[in-house]
Amino acid sequence: MISSDVIRGYNDTIVLSLLRRKDSYGYEISKEIDRLSGGKYQIKETTLYSTVNRLEKNGYIASYYGSETFGKRRTYYRITSAGLGYYREKCEEWELTKRVIDCFVKEDFMEGKGEQPDD
Repeated sequence: MISSDVIRGYNDTIVLSLLRRKDSYGYEISKEIDRLSGGKYQIKETTLYSTVNRLEKNGYIASYYGSETFGKRRTYYRITSAGLGYYREKCEEWELTKRVIDCFVKEDFMEGKGEQPDD
């Protein structure tokens, strides 16, 4: 399972990525994140809704009501053209972040061959 602290800065990217594919509503977005991550990241409901609220406030997504006739109407979200631009920026940022972190994550350590502490 991925720590929410590690991935916090990329919730916008994750949600925008899903909305690039199709309009969606909160529960569906959270289930798709779980599915696509193979269960390694399960976004909390409060985190998801603060993410979509921030994205909507910044004009990166827009909301609308679905046409369901049973139960409560669902709020759907769609990505805007500004959201597509922001998504591209976040993808470029991620590529740079990966390159920087890769400078510090050593393969030999990950394989159990790294230095041992002198405890």
